[in-house]
Amino acid sequence: MLSAGIVGLPNVGKSTLFNAVTRTHKAPAENYPFCTIDPNVGVVTVPDPRLEKIAEISHSKKITPTAIEFVDIAGLVKGASAGEGLGNQFLHHIREVDAIVQVVRCFENPDVHHVSATIDPIRDIEVINTELVLADLASLQRRHDRLQKQLHAGDKTAKIENAVIENLSPHLDAGKPAITAELTPEEKAIARGFFLLTSKPTIFACNVAESDLAAISTGDQGSAAARHRELVQDYARHHFATEAIVLSAQIESELVDLSEQEALEYLRNLGVDDSGVHALIRAAYHLLGLRTFFTTGEKETRAWTIHEGEKAPTAAGAVHSDFERGFIAAETIHYDDLAALGSFAKAREAGKLRLEGKDYVVRDGDVILFRFNV
Repeated sequence: MLSAGIVGLPNVGKSTLFNAVTRTHKAPAENYPFCTIDPNVGVVTVPDPRLEKIAEISHSKKITPTAIEFVDIAGLVKGASAGEGLGNQFLHHIREVDAIVQVVRCFENPDVHHVSATIDPIRDIEVINTELVLADLASLQRRHDRLQKQLHAGDKTAKIENAVIENLSPHLDAGKPAITAELTPEEKAIARGFFLLTSKPTIFACNVAESDLAAISTGDQGSAAARHRELVQDYARHHFATEAIVLSAQIESELVDLSEQEALEYLRNLGVDDSGVHALIRAAYHLLGLRTFFTTGEKETRAWTIHEGEKAPTAAGAVHSDFERGFIAAETIHYDDLAALGSFAKAREAGKLRLEGKDYVVRDGDVILFRFNV
């Protein structure tokens, strides 16, 4: 299972967010640096309203969502790349995850200590990014040094690796993450073997106070939190080509003992249409390159995970290895068509149910019945 690591400076709300995402009280969330030392790990179901509608159409007795893993990682401080604070552990734990959720503090609270004493989201992001970039530069330098003997011997593979290092190093030296470097597909394949921290897909979570959440959701730009949010979203777009999700980790962590429906009603009473945690989970799922298809029947409607671009036989194998081995065809309809028509009978009459073969690339939202013979 792919995982997203929750990272950030100390006391920005990482453990509080982890508790909200996993709907547990698993991670201690205290008001002092390095409250989290060993990472907390939780498997999180991916909220998907499409499941309910498909189950309703099929009269399913059971609904099973898909899931991803979230990891709560210790807070980083300036100098982590040189071992300051819990730097070495922090960097090791980031290396283990597949994507990064960087929590950015956008709330004012004199009772919650900030390592830099003031609230400045962009400065905080750049502290994190600088440490990750420095760690990557050191990693590339060590790799470059190890290649020298092979380069002198005229090794072709070493020359290709070295060329990629020479391409990446000035990009990182300019403070830019490896994921935004302009590389050819072949160079990207080689760079993946470097396991660079800044090559991991990243999303930002703007953690705001309860009092700011409703105002931001209604478009009020007057508060400090709204200005912080706008700065983070602009930074995310221009420096990482990614997005920033707004949420209040404190509110959402306090709702974990309520049912999903009760929690949503509470948020709506605050003037918020949907949970920021739900939006974050869905965004992290897509950030990991994961997509969802569905199987359905009277017994169960179930969401299944595949990687973007995977074909029908691979999707069949996610359900059962026999389905992939004996794959014949996939009877397919997209969720949008099924929901609009309201039943499989009407979908068949309208010609929306189609048979797809081995080369069909499964789309997010496909509802599939696999035909196979073993």
